[in-house]
Amino acid sequence: MHQTVTSNRRAIVAGLCALTGAAPLSPNGSRAQSTTTQRTSVTSPELGRSLTRSKRLKPGDVIGLIAPSGATYEADDRALVDETIKALGYVPKHGKHTMDRFGYLAGNDMDRAADVNAMFADREVKALLAIRGGWGAARMLRHLDYDSIAANPKPVMGFSDVTGLHLALQARARLISFHGTNAASGWGQASVASFNGLLVNAETPTWRNPVANEDRLVQRRWRTVTIKGGLARGRLIGGNLTVLSALVGTPYMPDMRGAILLLEDTNEAEYRIDRMLTHLALAGILGNIAGFIFGQCTECTAPASGYGNFALSELMQQHIAPLGIPAFHGAYFGHIANQPFIPMGAQAELNADAGTFRILEPAVI
Repeated sequence: MHQTVTSNRRAIVAGLCALTGAAPLSPNGSRAQSTTTQRTSVTSPELGRSLTRSKRLKPGDVIGLIAPSGATYEADDRALVDETIKALGYVPKHGKHTMDRFGYLAGNDMDRAADVNAMFADREVKALLAIRGGWGAARMLRHLDYDSIAANPKPVMGFSDVTGLHLALQARARLISFHGTNAASGWGQASVASFNGLLVNAETPTWRNPVANEDRLVQRRWRTVTIKGGLARGRLIGGNLTVLSALVGTPYMPDMRGAILLLEDTNEAEYRIDRMLTHLALAGILGNIAGFIFGQCTECTAPASGYGNFALSELMQQHIAPLGIPAFHGAYFGHIANQPFIPMGAQAELNADAGTFRILEPAVI
């Protein structure tokens, strides 16, 4: 997210907290050594309770474009989105309010929610794709028709602030949705391959970090670091840490017991990451998950002052290592180019020693 949007989001999230109380992921030899060698195997008690899977996409299907969060200001941006959908082999269909503007939002809360409801009710539309993130998806969650959504399951795709919509769909409609590239984001070859593999071909991939294109004897970029070794199984739940932490204590937060928690963020200083992980711990979230994966924290370094900062790796050791569950950080997803699509709510297995995870069944039917 741009710094201005992040600042707005941060202020609003703080207010909410006060109110509510196969894509390429690390090949052998490319990872940092684990500080813990003991292996752990954890299985979620919720493993057998699968969420609803939508029908797979077919070339030529209509993809409904929604704007649950930030506004799209330029007509050229809309044209670029349409060209992207057509280049993927699909037909774009915009919601009535995708070009609206209400401050920094893409229209008022009721109108943004109405577009989402209309896309689920529209039999012509086979999937929903968010145009962009920003802030605002949480504001419209109370206006969604979850009974209609559950009765008309369709893949919903997007990332960043769209995390709020993903969590609500799991909590209120028991629907698997897809954390991945927004319509207005860059669609590189790896993102397209991940999209097709999961949503068209119904594959069950293993996510592992790519081999960095660098002239070095030992790979330095895109390394994963094991926090605690072992295997864990559970539902994949998560997305953007800032958005997720703000929904704790609301009806739109899914049951996290036995889940594999995936987190990422951008433009958040280390002390804010510390604060949000502390919030998840105090709320009982971290103590009940089966496994943990932290992706990329893009531009999450604040200038040192006073006695300095904690590094992200130190925060992982402080908050996650004591849980004693399989966990690693550095996974290839977040606010990065060519990120993969990940089915949120799908049953999965995490291998913390290898720095990989895989789904146990296709995410679409």
